[in-house]
Amino acid sequence: MLTANAMTDDVTANAASLPDLAALIRCVETADSREALVRAVWQLSAARDVAALPTLIQALGYNNPGAAVAAVDGLVKLGKSAVPALLKQLDGYNYGARAWAIRALALIRDPRALQVLIETASGDFALSVRRAAAKGIGTLDWSLLPFDQRTPAQHQVLDTLFAVTADPEWVVRYAAIAGLEALALAQPELQSAIVAHLHRLIDQDDTLAVKARCQLAIATIQTDGAEDGSH
Repeated sequence: MLTANAMTDDVTANAASLPDLAALIRCVETADSREALVRAVWQLSAARDVAALPTLIQALGYNNPGAAVAAVDGLVKLGKSAVPALLKQLDGYNYGARAWAIRALALIRDPRALQVLIETASGDFALSVRRAAAKGIGTLDWSLLPFDQRTPAQHQVLDTLFAVTADPEWVVRYAAIAGLEALALAQPELQSAIVAHLHRLIDQDDTLAVKARCQLAIATIQTDGAEDGSH
């Protein structure tokens, strides 16, 4: 069984000798085993070519988690170039492919995915997808939004993450705290409200891991505020 790390190492070692893109795509389309498909998608991912987008997106729906992980890696490497295609295809996906697409969008950090990520963090039935979206909306690259849109969008994210810290699954609450920490570091004006909310969570949440993550976030935010104040 090939692990993701082993596959990444293999792809990196052979990056200089990658065949042309058409051949890489054919390898994905003609793979005759699950392992061959995973290897082919990792090779295609390593090409970092926008022309691979349709094939990488298609690989999200192959019911092969290894291939989906490789496809997400490739889509994230392509960054904002992948966002329009991912957003366009979301409604047509089977649920499994849609979940992988949400993970890719969360990692790409493009604000064009904001509404999709907010809806997912707030109401998707799969906890792993809610978790990815919750962390993702806090770590968006706000510099990609026009300046006059940043503050309203950040407040929308703040309200969403405050609500998600009441999610019934602790791993989703944990991710929401990570998202709040990232948001606080990106927007100092929100730090006091976020720290106050995290203190309330420490008092109210019964899960030790969640309490500890709140404490870590508070310490990180306060350190950032102290450093800003010293300049």
